[in-house]
Amino acid sequence: MKGAMEKVREIWKEGRRVGKEDPRRIVHSFKVGLALALVSSFYYYQPLYDNFGVNAMWAVMTVVVVFEFSVGATLGKGINRAVATLVAGGLGVGAHHLASLSGPTVEPILLAIFVFAQAALSTFVRFFPRVKARYDYGILIFILTFSLISVSGFREDEILDLAHKRLSTVIMGGVSCVLISIFICPVWAGQDLHSLLASNFDTLSRFLQEFGDEYFEETDDGDVKEVEKRRRNLEKYKCVLNSKSNEEALANFAKWEPRHGQFRFRHPWKQYLAVAALLRQCAYRMDALNSYINSDFQIPMDIKKKLEEPLRKMSSESGKSMKEASISLKKMRKSSSSDIHVLNSQSACKDLSTLLKSGILNDVEPLQMIALTTTVSLLIDIVNLTEKVSQSVHELASAARFKNKKKSTVSSKKSDSVSTVRAMPTKSQDDHVVTILCDDDLSNTVDQSCGESSVDSCHHVAIKIDDDDDSVHEKHEDGEIHVHTSCVLCGQTNASDVLDCGNQKIINNL
Repeated sequence: MKGAMEKVREIWKEGRRVGKEDPRRIVHSFKVGLALALVSSFYYYQPLYDNFGVNAMWAVMTVVVVFEFSVGATLGKGINRAVATLVAGGLGVGAHHLASLSGPTVEPILLAIFVFAQAALSTFVRFFPRVKARYDYGILIFILTFSLISVSGFREDEILDLAHKRLSTVIMGGVSCVLISIFICPVWAGQDLHSLLASNFDTLSRFLQEFGDEYFEETDDGDVKEVEKRRRNLEKYKCVLNSKSNEEALANFAKWEPRHGQFRFRHPWKQYLAVAALLRQCAYRMDALNSYINSDFQIPMDIKKKLEEPLRKMSSESGKSMKEASISLKKMRKSSSSDIHVLNSQSACKDLSTLLKSGILNDVEPLQMIALTTTVSLLIDIVNLTEKVSQSVHELASAARFKNKKKSTVSSKKSDSVSTVRAMPTKSQDDHVVTILCDDDLSNTVDQSCGESSVDSCHHVAIKIDDDDDSVHEKHEDGEIHVHTSCVLCGQTNASDVLDCGNQKIINNL
């Protein structure tokens, strides 16, 4: 008795855990129960039973096998089953009619040949990757229905009536599933894929931003529990490594879904998979980095400290870039803020290269040098992948028609207007051309007229810097140059409306 009670408690705890993980599962269970109760009326209600007979059970079977968790999965299975049943039923009736013309002796032989041919051919087609991804269930139902119609028709005189009733009950069961799935607490696979991708960005961003603290800070023996907790949080990136099958399934289901919310029909779900593939590549590098953090062979802290500043900046700026990409996805708005952090991480790579060329690691032992250079190489790979991820997110934003950031008109006061931007320098004869990447703060200072000719809120501005007393150059200790100019010559983006002949402050990361 006690053993049974313990099992009941375990089942109850497991049920509560599953329900808390995703409350939509509880709602889905009630939706399936409602659909089954509705289609069961075909069997319980006498007038309906008189019309369909025992074929009413096909509606119940359809609900059981078609109703899935998401709208896309349910709609995909329902369409596959309905089309496969219609085509197989028609071909089955045709095969039965053709075989019946040959006489009672040859008829069973021809039916067996037809069943063999369609089953063999259809089973082979199921191995095609594209067919297996979207139409595997439909082909399976095609094989089943054709065989049942052909075999049943051999002993059943009213073959057309049989096919009609089965097709009708299957369609009714499928329609019930689709309507309940769409109109009662719908679960959209496209929304789940979108949220999963944004969550993966957050997970990888958290690892990169915390990597510096984990790699460069020494831990006392008394903080073991705190270290273990921090490492468990750090290792959450591992869920990204195993997300491929889930992402592909969600993308496949999302293709079946109608337009909902901000997700259009024929939304670029393939681009989601492209971004997800790049994130998995980053996660593999992070897995290798994490192995060096937990390795028994540790590099002395004094050697690590020599490269601490550029390595910390590389990891933190890459993490910030992914965080900005996550925000852009969640809000479904175009943003170039992540590009700023990508440029900063690439600048840190150059600083690291300069530091290594200076011979700062000449006195390091070979084994320690191998471990350290491997860590450096992995971080450089992550920086390069972060740039690709940022570009891929921009392509996704354009293909999915994300909204541009809201922009407000600039104040007309020239004396008090000071714009702070992050610039990327480009040489152009006597003028200095910079690409201004608008941040959240900067985008609020850009007039709507400027955005029409710009691309993704990036503005190309030609700034002529004279060596007279009207311009002042300041170089700060952080390596950033602050240039105050009295006049700004604007290029094709009409940025003169933004930077209008006042004191402008341009921060140029070198």
